[in-house]
Amino acid sequence: MIDRIKTLLSAGVANGGAQVEPDTPRLAAAALLVEAACMDGEFDGDERDAVCAALGAHFGLSEAEAGTLIGEAEAVHHEATDLHRFTRTINDRYDHADRLAVMEMLWQVVYADGRLHAYEANLIRRVGGLLHITDRERGEARKRVLARAGDGGEQPAAS
Repeated sequence: MIDRIKTLLSAGVANGGAQVEPDTPRLAAAALLVEAACMDGEFDGDERDAVCAALGAHFGLSEAEAGTLIGEAEAVHHEATDLHRFTRTINDRYDHADRLAVMEMLWQVVYADGRLHAYEANLIRRVGGLLHITDRERGEARKRVLARAGDGGEQPAAS
């Protein structure tokens, strides 16, 4: 009996039930993007498309591959109790430039619906700190995303 439990814990349950760990920076980044998309209470089509586009562009994934990664990210997001396991994976395996790219992807997702909600702004600040990205770098990443979207104007956080 104990051997069976050890086997289950070390190998995981084959068909569901096992907690998926964000052991790759790609999955950890995707989980952060899903978290950002869900912060305003909705993970709608525009936000899903933004997550898919960001993952596809950054990691060179097809739409189907990005969709699969989003599904995996939703599973780890659902099981997550904090952001640290995602940001730790990213910090351990990404250099500073790649962490800045994750920050830009986060901005893309939070602006997918055209506005920045207060909870999204808070998430961006927390993740930026956990990824060791300065406020200035975070702001510059935001400006780049807004410029690409064709909207250089300020989008205040909703209360």
